[in-house]
Amino acid sequence: MVISLINNKGGVGKTTTAVNLSAALASNGNTVLLVDLDSQGSASLSLGVPRGDLSPSIADALFDDVNIQDLIRDTSVRNLKLITGDFRLANADLALADVEGRERLLRDVLQAVRDSFDYVVLDCPPSLSLLPINALTAADTFIVPVSPQYLALEGLVNLFSAVDRVRENIGGCAELLGIVITLADYRVRVTQEIVEIVRGHYGKDVFETEIRGNVRLAEAPSFGQTVFQYDGASAGAEAYYRLAVEVATRSRRTI
Repeated sequence: MVISLINNKGGVGKTTTAVNLSAALASNGNTVLLVDLDSQGSASLSLGVPRGDLSPSIADALFDDVNIQDLIRDTSVRNLKLITGDFRLANADLALADVEGRERLLRDVLQAVRDSFDYVVLDCPPSLSLLPINALTAADTFIVPVSPQYLALEGLVNLFSAVDRVRENIGGCAELLGIVITLADYRVRVTQEIVEIVRGHYGKDVFETEIRGNVRLAEAPSFGQTVFQYDGASAGAEAYYRLAVEVATRSRRTI
């Protein structure tokens, strides 16, 4: 199954979720490929890839027809492979402007490897530009991380409207697997209010697991580690493991 992590708003814990969800799925014995579609390479850096070693990346497959199998790297996490992202992805809209079928290019590229993994996880940049649209058409399902803030809540409404437009205009769009509440801080009074709004409006589409703000989650990327490697006993590690169980259960229902 191909799962896209998408939100057009930044700062909602999307990359943290992509990295640690991938690691949690891999820890359960699944083979997982994480594809970093962000020009900043944040997911790749979080897994210990030095900035100077981000290339070759998924950009080579999208722009230069490099065989995607040659771009897959090992990570320090058992069963987890990685395709990095790099700065060239920032120019994707321009580089692919004249390419026929550009909205489905990633889907075509992934065909060669998707059956080799139990899960392919796509970490998207915080926008609804061409790469996230490619991720929506390439994926079977998508997950939306959302932090309990009013602006993030407004962004969620806009995101689903944009997904509907992709489905109408392009077709073959991924289905929602779930919304995951991230960076929840219940010391802030508005958190409870917004969480209740999200759960009240979207119901069972919201994962039961919530990812609360956690120091270990914030620290782990600076060491190039997942939260499980950095502090496997932390609340953040426990939350992402529970989320992985939910994702696996919902994925089986979707297949």
